[in-house]
Amino acid sequence: MEDISTSRASASNGVQITVNSPEQMQELGRRLAKLLRAGDLVMLNGELGAGKTTLSRGLGAGLGVRGAVTSPTFVIARVHPSLGDGPPLVHVDAYRLGGGLDEMEDLDLDVSLSDSVIVVEWGEGKVEELTDDRLHVVIHRAVGDTTDEVRHVTVTGLGQRWATADLAVLAT
Repeated sequence: MEDISTSRASASNGVQITVNSPEQMQELGRRLAKLLRAGDLVMLNGELGAGKTTLSRGLGAGLGVRGAVTSPTFVIARVHPSLGDGPPLVHVDAYRLGGGLDEMEDLDLDVSLSDSVIVVEWGEGKVEELTDDRLHVVIHRAVGDTTDEVRHVTVTGLGQRWATADLAVLAT
């Protein structure tokens, strides 16, 4: 990825990355996919249009899953089976869900978690109870009337699973 800068997040295992285009956001997703395995939960947060689905599309490409990864806003969740021997991707959009794990129980994410990579857009405050080990990805963009493609992405690993992971490889 060219023109990407990075710095270590100070509070926990994390990295901050500047992304300058949708193509770079997809590439970041492909790089992130290399770190993921069955049982991983990734929470994506950011303003509307920040690039959550674009990042998810890159994750799907990196994991080698079947089907186009698109926003699951109206179906809430989509399962993308692996085309190889990797885990399936469960892509969830929790935007229209009120809050808490209770509303998400019908999705059986706790059952899927052990054998899938679960990515939840708008998951903050809704899916943390699934596991102590998760990646929290926050995408910041300029708001208002702007055509600025620059995004500032903070990836933070929480829990023992991510305590020693080298998240700095995401920016190389």
